[in-house]
Amino acid sequence: MSALAWIAVGSLTAWGWLLLGQGFFWRTDQRLPHRESPADWPDVAVVVPARDEAEVLPLSLPTLLAQDYPGRAEVVLVDDNSSDGTGELARSLAARHGGLPLRLVTPGEPEPGWTGKLWALRHGIAAARERAPEFLLLTDADIAHAPDSLRELVAAARTGGLDLVSQMARLRVASGWERLVVPAFVYFFSQLYPFRRINRNGSRTAAAAGGCVLLRAQTAARAGVPDSIRQAVIDDVSLARAVRDAGGRIWLGLAERVDSVRPYPRLADLWRMVSRSAYAQLRHSPPVLVATVAGLALVYLVPPTALAAGLCTRDAVAASAGAAAWAVMTGTYLPMLRYYRQPPLLALTLPFTAALYLLMTLDSAVQHLRGRGAAWKGRTYARPEVAGDA
Repeated sequence: MSALAWIAVGSLTAWGWLLLGQGFFWRTDQRLPHRESPADWPDVAVVVPARDEAEVLPLSLPTLLAQDYPGRAEVVLVDDNSSDGTGELARSLAARHGGLPLRLVTPGEPEPGWTGKLWALRHGIAAARERAPEFLLLTDADIAHAPDSLRELVAAARTGGLDLVSQMARLRVASGWERLVVPAFVYFFSQLYPFRRINRNGSRTAAAAGGCVLLRAQTAARAGVPDSIRQAVIDDVSLARAVRDAGGRIWLGLAERVDSVRPYPRLADLWRMVSRSAYAQLRHSPPVLVATVAGLALVYLVPPTALAAGLCTRDAVAASAGAAAWAVMTGTYLPMLRYYRQPPLLALTLPFTAALYLLMTLDSAVQHLRGRGAAWKGRTYARPEVAGDA
C-alpha cells in the first residue's frame, strides 16, 4: 500500500475507536436523570458572576427572578467591577419584574492568583453562605432558564444523591458562523469529556458546563471551592474535578430548556471564545500541542484529503479508507446537529470546522508564548494553571 493509504487506514482505525471506545460521546441522550419532587424543598442561592453584561442581562436575569421554585431561593448577582452599568441595570430589572429576591455584591479588584470569573464567584458564594443554603446554582449572566429549571435541577440532585448537577446550555446558532462552529464546539467537548463516562459512578473523568451548575454547598466547602481552583482558566472542569476528588458525585448532560443568549455573530467572536482557553486545556505543554495538532489532522483532515487524493491518483485503498472514515465522522456528528436543529448536510463541513479549531488552538499557544495568556472580560492571565486544572 502507498503511504497515503496507510495514513487513511490509520484515520479509519482512529474513527473506529472513537465510535465504539470513547464513551459513545456522539450520542446526545444524556439529559436530566430520573427525578422526583422531594418532600421538603431545600434553600438555594443562585450565584451570577457578571462583568459588563448589560447587553445580555435583560434577556437572562428576568428568567432567574421568575423561577417557579417551591422552596426558599434568592439571586446573588456579583457586579464584578463592570463599566457598563450592570449593577444598576440588575436592580432596575428586579424592581420591574419582581419574583425571587435579588442581592447585589460588588467585590474589589481581584487579588493576585485569581482568574476569570472565580474572583466573582468567591464573593458571591461567600455572600450566599451567610444564609446557609443547601444548594448553590452557579449560572452565567448570559444564561436564560425555563421557569422550572431550578426545581428540576434540585429534584435531580436530591433524587440521585448528586453533589453537582450541570447542564450544558444550548448555545445560540443564529448566524452562519454560529451554525458552523457552535455545534462542533459541543461535539468536540463531549469527545474530550464523554458525558456517559462522567456520569458513571467510580469514573475518573470529570467535567462540568460552567453556565449551569447546581452544587451542594456542603460539598463545595469540603472541596475548598472556589479557593482551591482560583488559578484555573478552565474553571468548570476544575470545579468538577475538585468535587469528585472530595468524594462528591457529579453529573453532566445537555440542556433542554437552558439557553445561552450571548451572540457570536462573527468568526472573530467565536475565535476568541475558543482560543481563550485552548492552550490551557493542553496544560501549556508544547509536546501535547504537537500531538493534538497531529491528532486533529489525522482524524478530521485526512479523510477528505485521502478521498480526493486517492481518486486523483487512482489509489483505491486510500480513497476507500478516506471515504469510510469521513462517513463515520459525518454519522457521529448528526445527533449533535439534530440537537441544535441544524440541517444534516452541515455534517459534511466538520473537517473544515476542525481545521478552524486547529488554527484557534495554535493561536492560543502563540498568544501564551507572547506572554498574553488567557483572557476573560478584558483581564489577561499569563500565569498557567496549577497542575491538574486543565
